[in-house]
Amino acid sequence: MTAHVQQLQAEQSRFILGVADHLEAFLSSQQDIMATVSPDVEPLLGSISSLVTGGKRLRALMCYWGWRGAGGAENHQDILTAGCALELFQAAALIHDDIIDRSDTRRGGPSVHKRFSQLHEVNGWALDNERFGHAAAILTGDLCLSFSEESFTRVGPRAAAGTQARAIFNLMRAEVMAGQYLDILEEVAGPVRDRAGSVDRAKSIIRYKSAKYSTEHPLALGGALAGAPAELLRGYSAFSLPLGEAFQMRDDVLGVFGDPETTGKPAGDDLREGKRTVLVGFAINMASAADAAHVDQLLGKQDLSAEEVDRIRHIIVECGALDATESLIAELSDKAFAALEQLPLDELPLSALRRLAEAAVSRAA
Repeated sequence: MTAHVQQLQAEQSRFILGVADHLEAFLSSQQDIMATVSPDVEPLLGSISSLVTGGKRLRALMCYWGWRGAGGAENHQDILTAGCALELFQAAALIHDDIIDRSDTRRGGPSVHKRFSQLHEVNGWALDNERFGHAAAILTGDLCLSFSEESFTRVGPRAAAGTQARAIFNLMRAEVMAGQYLDILEEVAGPVRDRAGSVDRAKSIIRYKSAKYSTEHPLALGGALAGAPAELLRGYSAFSLPLGEAFQMRDDVLGVFGDPETTGKPAGDDLREGKRTVLVGFAINMASAADAAHVDQLLGKQDLSAEEVDRIRHIIVECGALDATESLIAELSDKAFAALEQLPLDELPLSALRRLAEAAVSRAA
């Protein structure tokens, strides 16, 4: 291992630990406040704390290296606080996303709404445990959104109203909600819409629901907090937007073909959730009319059997949809890496962004 790589890894590790410390301190202070309301609300804080512990920290890291690339100081308190805010926003998005997708697992364990349903069952409470689980998780996600805003406000003048950083943070949150709506709209309206437009609609969903808030906005946010000029922010976008799209498409491939031991979700779970991804869009477009109708019919079926999952996988592979998706991932990746090499960055942030990008698009099944 070269000295340069050691330096990069050491700095990145210090940042990750710093964000973890900030999250712990922030949530501990919130725990004290919530305890004055009632000890019964502790599971809300516990669920948030559990969700923000660990993870890849992709968004926080993109923000950090955007900051460093624009001249920000190593592990400054402002960027650690911003990283904390991004992790809290990510947690809120995951909580709500799992409810919408009816996904009972997250990172190999029960999702937040499932945990609350189990809490209801264990205590033998009245009425419906699933309804309680969903309601409690929605409130937990809303609380997490509130915490994210509070954390970002603590950055101070760099994140104040009227700044570029505040505009990016606000836009990021609004676009995710709009993208999420487009996602659920496609699940219900997609089967009766024109087949030819399915891939383009899926690309739009990926862009606004995932790519922008996973890579583009966090990178720009870090740059803006450090006072990056408009030209650098445009360069950041040229790199990070196609990267984010490739990252999500890779995630969608893993959602159908990935190993549950790696993904933390049952095999074919995305198919049971009815996700109309680019991969599925290509299948609907490229398969025979009969096979496309079969995929349409099975997509979103909650009790989809292993045999039915295998049948959909077979159709996706045989019609060329998997190859088409892989080609698009490669095309977007090439575009991102080409733009990255044009960024006027010092070697350390440039290398860090290159490593993050490689990890994002080359995850194994």
